[in-house]
Amino acid sequence: MSTTVNGIEELTSLVGSHLGWSDYHEIDQQRVNLFADATGDHQWIHVDPERAASGPFGGAVAHGYLTLSLAPVLLREVLTVKGITFGVNYGCNKVRFPRPVPVGSRLRLGASVGSVEAFDGGAQVTLDLTLETEGADKPSCVAQVVYRYYH
Repeated sequence: MSTTVNGIEELTSLVGSHLGWSDYHEIDQQRVNLFADATGDHQWIHVDPERAASGPFGGAVAHGYLTLSLAPVLLREVLTVKGITFGVNYGCNKVRFPRPVPVGSRLRLGASVGSVEAFDGGAQVTLDLTLETEGADKPSCVAQVVYRYYH
């Protein structure tokens, strides 16, 4: 399900509302390895499936920051903001990784509008995101992210 809003005023009317869920996306070993190469984080729990099989998670898991880095891409499946000049990722207020994402599992994102605060030239929007692994009992990542949208 995707929510499309036309301008900041419509987005403001959605404060407190859940916007929907993205499709599920597979987190495969190649994606994890590419992230490890990009960041230099080659810890064995991520990139050595054989060793990780006897580790604390029973197999290789995605980096927490890989999970978080998928948020902007998956958010595009949930929210489209029209009637603006452009938008930028402004940062995060809070991020937690309650459950690892096993390599080979599928991940999706849900979003709610937390707040919309006007500033000269646009609005700062806080979104509450949940990234969940299919079939898991708790989320893999919860994050409060901040975007700035400009008129």
